[in-house]
Amino acid sequence: MAATSLNAPNAPLLQKTHQTHVFLKPISTIPCQTSAKRFSISCSPTTQDRLSVQSQSQDRVFNFAAGPATLPENVLLKAQSELYNWHGSGMSVMEMSHRGKDFRSIIEKAEADLRSLLNIPENYAVLFLQGGATTQFAAVPLNLCAPGDSVDYLVTGSWGDKAFKEAKKYCNPKVIWSGKSENYVRVPSFDGLELNPNAKYLHICANETIYGVEFKDYPVPRNPNGVLVADMSSNFCSKPVDVTKFGLIYAGAQKNVGPSGVCIVIVRKDLLGNAQESTPVMLDYKIHADNNSLYNTPPCYGIYMCGLVFEDLLKQGGLEEVEKKNQKKAGILYNAIDESKGFYRCPVEKSVRSLMNVPFTLEKSELGAEFLKEAEKEKMVQLKGHRSVGGMRASIYNAMPLAGVEKLVAFMKDFQAKHA
Repeated sequence: MAATSLNAPNAPLLQKTHQTHVFLKPISTIPCQTSAKRFSISCSPTTQDRLSVQSQSQDRVFNFAAGPATLPENVLLKAQSELYNWHGSGMSVMEMSHRGKDFRSIIEKAEADLRSLLNIPENYAVLFLQGGATTQFAAVPLNLCAPGDSVDYLVTGSWGDKAFKEAKKYCNPKVIWSGKSENYVRVPSFDGLELNPNAKYLHICANETIYGVEFKDYPVPRNPNGVLVADMSSNFCSKPVDVTKFGLIYAGAQKNVGPSGVCIVIVRKDLLGNAQESTPVMLDYKIHADNNSLYNTPPCYGIYMCGLVFEDLLKQGGLEEVEKKNQKKAGILYNAIDESKGFYRCPVEKSVRSLMNVPFTLEKSELGAEFLKEAEKEKMVQLKGHRSVGGMRASIYNAMPLAGVEKLVAFMKDFQAKHA
């Protein structure tokens, strides 16, 4: 049989990823076998797409970006294999009706797997929304309190500060503690906090992506009817969390569990239905809960990707096993920084150092540009610190393999030996 032309109308779809050649057979039931110098296509009498993978990883970099961030390689390859024809449906997830049975099965499984990962009780709703975590800075006060109500904000970094400023438009927030004067290097003792006994909620950012400060324990609101609210965008699903300690958790997906475009909200059901009258329909949690996150067209493909990640985390043994891996990676990197005799320095108090975002500076700041340039030559990218603080930052989310951290540490030691 003659070789199939890649320019023909029914040519197979060829995609190349990190020297991995992926071939989806043409929509055909004719048995065939075609070969060429750089690729091969095998077709069999089946209506389902087949995947042939010759896997190498030389074209992939170690991506230390804070978000959008690296995704598990096996998840990307699975998504690639299902891109053209999802489970024999004859269409891509990107083409499905969000109200059809195929996508409903995707979003329902994603929610079920997330509930299993975090042991989310039935009295909590799980919402897959749009607008990122920043939109929740407004949605939280609009849904949880009246315009004149008091709320508390504990600010340990830039994102907590931004959430507070947005809340000022919709209620009466108060910063009960801020680490800004110390350049956000710690979390305060909870015993000394002046909590408002009438505050409807207490808001924290569980992990500050920019400064690398992570809560290892959580405060309790003073108001017996108040609730704890947490922005968990950058450490979501990185470790087990007792959801029952919170009234509401929200998280942008693009750091640990999926691509940008999805924001996940976990909210106790008794808090629904009290939105301020002026709340836009798209920010009303009850409307989304009543419609199972399908009130309007959701970010379908992003939700599908999150579902693949949740499935992968369960296969790893759940969040207890994931946390162990994250602790090992972070320990290796922090040890390298601490043992560099001041050549590298992490400003964050050791007790609250983030397992996800590791900021560090060079003793000789003028070497920063060269550090980044040389790291990129070694296929380690996005190590530049946030523009507001400078220095370096290595984001080592769940999907960053141990090999990536080990390579970074080896590079750091070599760089120090050359420039100390």
